[in-house]
Amino acid sequence: MPDALALLKTRRSVKPDQLTGPSPSAEDIDTMLTVASRVPDHGKLTPWRFILFEGDHREEAGAAIASAFAAKYADATGDQLVFESGRLARAPLVIAVVSSALPGQKVPEWEQQLSAGAAAMNLLHAAAALGYAACWITEWYAYDRQVMKAFGLEPHEKFVGFVHVGHFPGTPEDRPRPALADIVTRFES
Repeated sequence: MPDALALLKTRRSVKPDQLTGPSPSAEDIDTMLTVASRVPDHGKLTPWRFILFEGDHREEAGAAIASAFAAKYADATGDQLVFESGRLARAPLVIAVVSSALPGQKVPEWEQQLSAGAAAMNLLHAAAALGYAACWITEWYAYDRQVMKAFGLEPHEKFVGFVHVGHFPGTPEDRPRPALADIVTRFES
């Protein structure tokens, strides 16, 4: 079996709070983003972009998340706000994948959004190929307009998710996967 197929068949997400440092090198980050950018893109619109959260900037971003949480929940406790402020500090590197799909284009908006999702998946594969562990998640703040504004999203943009990247000591456990017989049908007239 080729190495690429082995990687694709065994890639596994690791929870953000289980990821450790060090952060990927600048060269590895560039490689991951280059691979993430090599996705189907009907119309060559590049309907996605990336935001990197590194070093102390992860805590600064976390403050924006905690602020949005406090605005949403007036009765939020100090412990909750501390937890929310640490959302992007759980892994050494977090890369937000942003859908920049534009309505009114020749290419349907849905296809543009799918391209952005493919960029996130390629990012996970690239991280795994480079020996990192990663996890693609969307949590409440991915849908919060105050957070979107704080992170520089335009009104037409949305978060596809946040890809947390780091190291994982050991081998992550796999989860049950669906049997092909349960998810595959063949069209027959």
